[in-house]
Amino acid sequence: MGFITSRLGSGKDSTGVKDTRTALEKAEDPRSGMSGTVVSVVQGLLDVGIDGRGRFSSAQRTGDAALAKHGGDRDKAVDEIIRDHLALAGASGFLTNLGGFAAMAVSMPANVFGFYVLATRMAASVAHVRGHDLTRPEVRSAVLLSLVGADAQDLLAKAGLVAPTGRLAGIASQQLPGPALMVVNKAVGFRILSQAGKGVFARFGKAVPLVGGAVGAGMDVWLLKQLADHVRTEFAPVG
Repeated sequence: MGFITSRLGSGKDSTGVKDTRTALEKAEDPRSGMSGTVVSVVQGLLDVGIDGRGRFSSAQRTGDAALAKHGGDRDKAVDEIIRDHLALAGASGFLTNLGGFAAMAVSMPANVFGFYVLATRMAASVAHVRGHDLTRPEVRSAVLLSLVGADAQDLLAKAGLVAPTGRLAGIASQQLPGPALMVVNKAVGFRILSQAGKGVFARFGKAVPLVGGAVGAGMDVWLLKQLADHVRTEFAPVG
């Protein structure tokens, strides 16, 4: 997925001045440039990545299928979910086609949007298997937060929503006001758009294993694997 070299937006406002505000500050400002695009990106990830669309199964259905296959064993079901999504990430054509769901106003290359939809379903499926209710807004926000890796804790801290357990599952278990969750969701959208074209791997504190500058399916698999490891830790079993 060649989004390492893409540039999504210039980071400048309508006057051409570089916007140095944080993702949270932009999300809290209804006048922020690209606000409509961010809302479209977030809504697309929730609608397709969690709820499913057409032949792309919902996260709940995906999680239930994995549980049924392994006789209710949660750990094996999680392994199955991650394995399947890594295989799909390796099919670059699949990611590009998946981006076709974004017929809305999403200013992202199809394969980039497809990657994040796939990552969203993987995270949501794991959360479901671990006992989290995907219909709850807090859980859905926690799933989105998992997409930005270590940046999630910084974003939550600035929003005054630090998870009591130090994990995203802690946010998922709380009763949080809708406006606060909406701002967090938008902040995730701003962060994804701003990071998709630069430093996307720095979120996980790891070097990028490039061989001869080749960027493609292997990179998608590598990044999704980092997200998978993060999700395993963040969404602990309920009960």
